[in-house]
Amino acid sequence: MATELRYLGIYFASSRSLKCTLDMAKRSFYRTANAILAKVGGSAPEDVILELIRSKCLPALLYGLEVCPLRKSDISSLDFVVNRFS
Repeated sequence: MATELRYLGIYFASSRSLKCTLDMAKRSFYRTANAILAKVGGSAPEDVILELIRSKCLPALLYGLEVCPLRKSDISSLDFVVNRFS
């Protein structure tokens, strides 16, 4: 039995009520951020790196969140991901 369903890039978990999983969104954020850091390394100024992460990584993390009912733990999990890179 499948525990997750992917629809339009959003992963829904199997439960009695509507629940989204954020693991793939966080994985995509980290993958994109690591690709940016691997390319520019320490050669670029901090503000350039942060702007690249804001413009390229945050859309991957925030895609489809408006359709997901977020619990307090989901919000703090997303907050941790964003604050870790700022």
